[in-house]
Amino acid sequence: MKRIENAFEHLLFSSRWLMAPVYFGLVLAMVVLLIKFTKEVFGIFGSIMTATGGDLIIGVLSLVDIALIMNLLIIIMFSGYENFVSKMDDLHSHRDRPDWMGHIGFSDLKIKLIGSIVAISGIELLKAFMNVQNLSDRELGWMVGIHITFLFSGVLYALMDRLHGSKGH
Repeated sequence: MKRIENAFEHLLFSSRWLMAPVYFGLVLAMVVLLIKFTKEVFGIFGSIMTATGGDLIIGVLSLVDIALIMNLLIIIMFSGYENFVSKMDDLHSHRDRPDWMGHIGFSDLKIKLIGSIVAISGIELLKAFMNVQNLSDRELGWMVGIHITFLFSGVLYALMDRLHGSKGH
């Protein structure tokens, strides 16, 4: 029976590698976002003489939005891979290795994820307010409601995490 248990545990432990293609898929998603970013940059420069200030601000906010999403993907890929698949031992001494890499736990990852979602939602809401004439009150209400929900969830999660951490668990 112990032999079956050991075999099952090894199989279970090895199954973490099933996440590796998921992280590779996120790398491909970053390539797609980079293409979108490049398209947005060329769009801004192509219309710089005819665009209104509001149009330029919306364009720049779109660039910031893409950058935040890509940063979020990097955090998810690196910390997820190191926490759940394998340590990046060969890269521990790399001079460009981010300081947080290898030190961010699952709880910290969730806080960063929620913070990024709130920031992205805020940028989308700001873009919507810049184009308020094209939105119905219902659409705007939903956007504000969703943003407030993200914000409230983030604050609540951070408080729960802090309370849990202060008890020494």
